[in-house]
Amino acid sequence: MTEEPAEAGAVGGTFPELLRLDEIDENLFRGRCHAGAPLRAFGGQVAAQSLTAAGRTVGATRAVHSLHGYFVRPGDPGRPIVYQVERVRDGRSYTTRRVSAVQRGEVIFALSASFKEPEKAAERQCAMPTVPAPEELPDPYLAWAEHDPEGYAQSAAVRTLQMRFVPDGSPGLPAEAPGMPQQFVWLRAAAPLPADDPLLHVCALTYLSDLTLASTTAMHLQPPRFRRTEPPRLTLASLDHAMWFHRPFRADEWLLFAQRSPSSSDGRGLAIGEFYDREGALVASAVQEALIRERPGRTGG
Repeated sequence: MTEEPAEAGAVGGTFPELLRLDEIDENLFRGRCHAGAPLRAFGGQVAAQSLTAAGRTVGATRAVHSLHGYFVRPGDPGRPIVYQVERVRDGRSYTTRRVSAVQRGEVIFALSASFKEPEKAAERQCAMPTVPAPEELPDPYLAWAEHDPEGYAQSAAVRTLQMRFVPDGSPGLPAEAPGMPQQFVWLRAAAPLPADDPLLHVCALTYLSDLTLASTTAMHLQPPRFRRTEPPRLTLASLDHAMWFHRPFRADEWLLFAQRSPSSSDGRGLAIGEFYDREGALVASAVQEALIRERPGRTGG
Protein backbone atom coordinates (compact mmCIF):
# COMPACT_ATOMS: atom_id res chain seq x y z
CA MET A 1 0.00 0.00 0.00
CA THR A 2 1.39 3.40 -0.88
CA GLU A 3 -0.11 6.76 -0.12
CA GLU A 4 -0.68 9.56 -2.61
CA PRO A 5 2.66 11.39 -2.87
CA ALA A 6 3.16 14.36 -0.59
CA GLU A 7 5.29 15.84 -3.37
CA ALA A 8 5.88 14.89 -6.94
CA GLY A 9 9.65 14.96 -6.73
CA ALA A 10 12.60 13.15 -5.27
CA VAL A 11 16.15 13.40 -4.11
CA GLY A 12 18.26 13.10 -7.24
CA GLY A 13 15.75 14.86 -9.44
CA THR A 14 16.20 13.00 -12.77
CA PHE A 15 14.62 9.75 -13.87
CA PRO A 16 17.92 7.91 -14.48
CA GLU A 17 18.75 8.69 -10.83
CA LEU A 18 15.25 7.84 -9.58
CA LEU A 19 15.35 4.44 -11.30
CA ARG A 20 18.97 3.56 -10.59
CA LEU A 21 19.49 0.03 -9.29
CA ASP A 22 22.62 -1.81 -8.14
CA GLU A 23 22.90 -5.42 -9.30
CA ILE A 24 23.96 -7.40 -6.22
CA ASP A 25 23.59 -10.88 -7.73
CA GLU A 26 21.89 -12.61 -10.65
CA ASN A 27 18.18 -11.62 -10.62
CA LEU A 28 18.79 -9.52 -7.49
CA PHE A 29 18.88 -5.72 -7.40
CA ARG A 30 18.91 -2.97 -4.77
CA GLY A 31 17.55 0.56 -4.89
CA ARG A 32 16.23 3.41 -2.77
CA CYS A 33 12.94 5.29 -3.02
CA HIS A 34 12.01 8.75 -1.83
CA ALA A 35 9.08 9.51 0.45
CA GLY A 36 5.59 10.03 -0.89
CA ALA A 37 3.47 10.52 2.19
CA PRO A 38 5.63 11.18 5.29
CA LEU A 39 7.73 8.14 6.22
CA ARG A 40 6.30 6.08 3.33
CA ALA A 41 8.04 5.36 0.07
CA PHE A 42 6.31 6.69 -3.05
CA GLY A 43 4.68 3.70 -4.71
CA GLY A 44 5.13 5.01 -8.25
CA GLN A 45 8.88 4.85 -7.77
CA VAL A 46 8.73 1.37 -6.19
CA ALA A 47 6.68 0.14 -9.16
CA ALA A 48 9.03 1.82 -11.66
CA GLN A 49 12.12 0.35 -10.00
CA SER A 50 10.46 -3.09 -9.93
CA LEU A 51 9.83 -2.81 -13.67
CA THR A 52 13.42 -1.65 -14.18
CA ALA A 53 14.66 -4.75 -12.36
CA ALA A 54 12.46 -7.00 -14.51
CA GLY A 55 13.64 -5.29 -17.68
CA ARG A 56 17.28 -5.77 -16.75
CA THR A 57 16.74 -9.54 -17.16
CA VAL A 58 15.06 -9.33 -20.59
CA GLY A 59 16.62 -8.99 -24.04
CA ALA A 60 16.69 -5.52 -25.55
CA THR A 61 14.44 -6.49 -28.48
CA ARG A 62 11.46 -7.21 -26.22
CA ALA A 63 9.47 -4.22 -24.99
CA VAL A 64 7.20 -4.02 -21.96
CA HIS A 65 3.55 -4.38 -22.96
CA SER A 66 1.87 -4.76 -19.54
CA LEU A 67 2.38 -4.73 -15.79
CA HIS A 68 0.23 -5.61 -12.80
CA GLY A 69 1.27 -4.66 -9.28
CA TYR A 70 0.00 -4.90 -5.71
CA PHE A 71 1.09 -2.57 -2.92
CA VAL A 72 1.33 -4.96 0.03
CA ARG A 73 2.97 -2.91 2.78
CA PRO A 74 4.19 0.69 3.18
CA GLY A 75 7.80 1.09 2.11
CA ASP A 76 10.38 2.81 4.32
CA PRO A 77 12.19 5.60 2.39
CA GLY A 78 15.04 5.44 4.90
CA ARG A 79 16.03 1.88 3.97
CA PRO A 80 17.12 0.22 0.72
CA ILE A 81 14.70 -2.01 -1.18
CA VAL A 82 15.80 -5.37 -2.58
CA TYR A 83 14.17 -6.47 -5.84
CA GLN A 84 14.03 -10.23 -6.42
CA VAL A 85 13.29 -11.16 -10.05
CA GLU A 86 11.75 -14.52 -10.98
CA ARG A 87 12.21 -15.54 -14.62
CA VAL A 88 8.80 -17.11 -15.12
CA ARG A 89 8.95 -17.74 -18.86
CA ASP A 90 10.95 -16.91 -21.97
CA GLY A 91 8.78 -17.84 -24.94
CA ARG A 92 9.25 -17.33 -28.66
CA SER A 93 7.35 -14.01 -28.61
CA TYR A 94 6.60 -13.21 -24.97
CA THR A 95 8.63 -13.01 -21.77
CA THR A 96 7.14 -13.01 -18.26
CA ARG A 97 8.78 -11.82 -15.06
CA ARG A 98 7.68 -11.59 -11.43
CA VAL A 99 9.34 -9.17 -9.04
CA SER A 100 9.14 -9.00 -5.25
CA ALA A 101 10.23 -5.73 -3.63
CA VAL A 102 11.48 -6.61 -0.15
CA GLN A 103 12.34 -4.65 3.01
CA ARG A 104 13.21 -6.20 6.37
CA GLY A 105 12.50 -9.63 4.91
CA GLU A 106 8.91 -8.74 3.95
CA VAL A 107 7.39 -8.09 0.53
CA ILE A 108 6.17 -4.51 0.19
CA PHE A 109 5.25 -4.67 -3.51
CA ALA A 110 4.62 -7.53 -5.95
CA LEU A 111 4.84 -7.04 -9.72
CA SER A 112 4.10 -9.18 -12.76
CA ALA A 113 5.37 -7.81 -16.07
CA SER A 114 5.18 -9.06 -19.64
CA PHE A 115 7.48 -8.22 -22.55
CA LYS A 116 7.12 -9.07 -26.24
CA GLU A 117 8.77 -9.00 -29.64
CA PRO A 118 7.32 -6.30 -31.95
CA GLU A 119 5.01 -7.43 -34.74
CA LYS A 120 2.94 -5.81 -37.47
CA ALA A 121 -0.85 -5.82 -37.13
CA ALA A 122 -3.90 -3.75 -38.07
CA GLU A 123 -4.43 -0.82 -35.68
CA ARG A 124 -7.29 1.20 -34.20
CA GLN A 125 -7.72 3.42 -31.14
CA CYS A 126 -10.16 5.81 -29.50
CA ALA A 127 -9.77 9.50 -30.29
CA MET A 128 -7.84 11.80 -28.00
CA PRO A 129 -10.02 14.31 -26.09
CA THR A 130 -9.82 17.90 -27.26
CA VAL A 131 -8.06 19.90 -24.54
CA PRO A 132 -5.94 23.06 -24.30
CA ALA A 133 -2.26 22.58 -25.10
CA PRO A 134 0.11 22.46 -22.10
CA GLU A 135 1.69 25.76 -23.16
CA GLU A 136 -1.71 27.42 -22.64
CA LEU A 137 -2.06 26.23 -19.03
CA PRO A 138 -0.58 27.59 -15.77
CA ASP A 139 2.26 25.85 -13.97
CA PRO A 140 0.84 24.45 -10.67
CA TYR A 141 4.26 24.67 -9.07
CA LEU A 142 3.97 28.47 -9.10
CA ALA A 143 0.84 28.25 -6.93
CA TRP A 144 2.64 25.75 -4.71
CA ALA A 145 5.52 28.19 -4.28
CA GLU A 146 3.05 30.91 -3.29
CA HIS A 147 1.03 28.86 -0.77
CA ASP A 148 3.90 26.74 0.64
CA PRO A 149 7.25 28.39 -0.09
CA GLU A 150 9.14 26.26 2.42
CA GLY A 151 7.83 22.97 1.00
CA TYR A 152 8.46 24.20 -2.53
CA ALA A 153 12.04 25.18 -1.72
CA GLN A 154 12.76 21.73 -0.23
CA SER A 155 11.26 19.80 -3.14
CA ALA A 156 13.09 18.44 -6.15
CA ALA A 157 9.80 18.20 -8.05
CA VAL A 158 10.57 20.97 -10.52
CA ARG A 159 13.75 19.17 -11.58
CA THR A 160 11.93 15.84 -11.87
CA LEU A 161 8.70 16.39 -13.78
CA GLN A 162 6.32 18.94 -15.22
CA MET A 163 2.53 18.98 -14.89
CA ARG A 164 -0.31 21.06 -16.33
CA PHE A 165 -3.90 20.54 -15.14
CA VAL A 166 -6.69 21.15 -17.65
CA PRO A 167 -9.38 23.32 -15.98
CA ASP A 168 -12.91 21.99 -15.67
CA GLY A 169 -15.17 23.45 -18.34
CA SER A 170 -12.39 23.97 -20.89
CA PRO A 171 -13.74 24.08 -24.47
CA GLY A 172 -13.83 20.68 -26.11
CA LEU A 173 -13.71 18.56 -22.96
CA PRO A 174 -16.00 15.51 -23.07
CA ALA A 175 -19.12 15.86 -20.92
CA GLU A 176 -18.71 14.35 -17.47
CA ALA A 177 -21.01 11.35 -17.03
CA PRO A 178 -23.14 11.34 -13.86
CA GLY A 179 -21.25 9.76 -10.97
CA MET A 180 -17.96 9.62 -12.90
CA PRO A 181 -15.58 12.51 -12.10
CA GLN A 182 -12.76 13.11 -14.55
CA GLN A 183 -9.56 15.08 -14.80
CA PHE A 184 -7.04 15.74 -17.56
CA VAL A 185 -3.36 16.33 -16.82
CA TRP A 186 -0.38 16.92 -19.10
CA LEU A 187 2.77 15.22 -17.76
CA ARG A 188 6.39 14.82 -18.81
CA ALA A 189 9.87 14.35 -17.40
CA ALA A 190 11.48 17.73 -16.73
CA ALA A 191 14.86 16.78 -18.24
CA PRO A 192 15.58 15.09 -21.59
CA LEU A 193 15.94 11.31 -21.47
CA PRO A 194 18.16 9.16 -23.69
CA ALA A 195 16.42 8.32 -26.96
CA ASP A 196 18.03 4.86 -27.15
CA ASP A 197 16.60 3.55 -23.85
CA PRO A 198 12.89 2.69 -24.33
CA LEU A 199 12.78 0.83 -20.98
CA LEU A 200 13.71 4.06 -19.19
CA HIS A 201 10.81 5.91 -20.86
CA VAL A 202 8.35 3.14 -19.94
CA CYS A 203 9.56 3.08 -16.33
CA ALA A 204 9.41 6.88 -16.13
CA LEU A 205 5.79 6.78 -17.31
CA THR A 206 5.06 4.10 -14.69
CA TYR A 207 6.30 6.58 -12.05
CA LEU A 208 4.21 9.41 -13.52
CA SER A 209 1.07 7.28 -13.75
CA ASP A 210 0.86 6.95 -9.95
CA LEU A 211 0.77 10.70 -9.29
CA THR A 212 -2.89 11.56 -9.94
CA LEU A 213 -5.01 8.42 -10.31
CA ALA A 214 -5.74 8.14 -6.58
CA SER A 215 -6.86 11.76 -6.40
CA THR A 216 -9.22 11.15 -9.33
CA THR A 217 -11.09 8.56 -7.24
CA ALA A 218 -11.73 11.15 -4.50
CA MET A 219 -12.69 14.21 -6.53
CA HIS A 220 -16.25 13.94 -5.19
CA LEU A 221 -14.81 14.49 -1.68
CA GLN A 222 -11.89 16.92 -2.10
CA PRO A 223 -10.01 18.66 -4.91
CA PRO A 224 -6.75 17.12 -6.17
CA ARG A 225 -3.60 18.23 -4.39
CA PHE A 226 -2.56 21.07 -6.69
CA ARG A 227 -6.09 22.51 -6.61
CA ARG A 228 -6.45 22.56 -2.83
CA THR A 229 -6.03 25.64 -0.68
CA GLU A 230 -6.38 23.80 2.65
CA PRO A 231 -4.88 20.62 4.18
CA PRO A 232 -6.25 17.32 2.84
CA ARG A 233 -9.21 15.75 4.63
CA LEU A 234 -8.55 12.27 3.31
CA THR A 235 -5.90 9.58 3.27
CA LEU A 236 -5.45 8.22 -0.24
CA ALA A 237 -3.35 5.14 -0.90
CA SER A 238 -2.94 3.12 -4.09
CA LEU A 239 -3.78 -0.54 -3.52
CA ASP A 240 -3.05 -2.04 -6.93
CA HIS A 241 -1.94 -0.71 -10.28
CA ALA A 242 -2.00 -2.01 -13.85
CA MET A 243 -0.68 -0.59 -17.11
CA TRP A 244 -0.69 -1.53 -20.78
CA PHE A 245 1.75 0.03 -23.25
CA HIS A 246 0.31 0.25 -26.76
CA ARG A 247 2.71 2.30 -28.86
CA PRO A 248 6.21 3.83 -28.61
CA PHE A 249 6.48 7.21 -26.87
CA ARG A 250 8.89 9.53 -25.10
CA ALA A 251 8.32 10.31 -21.44
CA ASP A 252 10.24 13.58 -21.79
CA GLU A 253 7.61 14.92 -24.22
CA TRP A 254 4.15 16.09 -23.14
CA LEU A 255 1.62 13.29 -22.67
CA LEU A 256 -2.04 13.88 -21.87
CA PHE A 257 -3.34 11.68 -19.02
CA ALA A 258 -7.14 11.49 -19.44
CA GLN A 259 -8.59 10.04 -16.21
CA ARG A 260 -12.02 9.12 -14.87
CA SER A 261 -13.39 7.26 -11.86
CA PRO A 262 -16.47 5.08 -12.45
CA SER A 263 -16.89 3.90 -8.83
CA SER A 264 -16.16 4.69 -5.18
CA SER A 265 -17.48 2.45 -2.39
CA ASP A 266 -16.36 0.36 0.60
CA GLY A 267 -13.47 2.73 1.25
CA ARG A 268 -12.07 2.08 -2.24
CA GLY A 269 -12.14 3.99 -5.50
CA LEU A 270 -11.38 2.90 -9.05
CA ALA A 271 -9.66 5.12 -11.61
CA ILE A 272 -9.01 4.51 -15.31
CA GLY A 273 -6.75 6.58 -17.53
CA GLU A 274 -5.25 6.82 -21.00
CA PHE A 275 -2.02 8.50 -22.10
CA TYR A 276 -1.94 10.30 -25.47
CA ASP A 277 1.01 11.97 -27.16
CA ARG A 278 0.83 15.40 -28.82
CA GLU A 279 -0.14 13.81 -32.17
CA GLY A 280 -3.12 12.05 -30.56
CA ALA A 281 -1.69 8.53 -30.48
CA LEU A 282 -2.94 6.40 -27.57
CA VAL A 283 0.37 5.18 -26.11
CA ALA A 284 -0.62 3.61 -22.77
CA SER A 285 -3.54 2.85 -20.45
CA ALA A 286 -3.62 2.58 -16.65
CA VAL A 287 -6.08 1.33 -14.03
CA GLN A 288 -5.74 1.75 -10.28
CA GLU A 289 -7.77 1.00 -7.18
CA ALA A 290 -7.12 3.33 -4.26
CA LEU A 291 -7.96 3.32 -0.59
CA ILE A 292 -10.03 6.35 0.48
CA ARG A 293 -10.29 7.12 4.20
CA GLU A 294 -11.38 10.21 6.05
CA ARG A 295 -8.81 11.49 8.50
CA PRO A 296 -9.83 11.48 12.19
CA GLY A 297 -11.36 14.68 13.50
CA ARG A 298 -12.63 15.90 10.14
CA THR A 299 -16.13 15.80 8.71
CA GLY A 300 -16.99 14.61 5.24
CA GLY A 301 -17.27 16.92 2.27
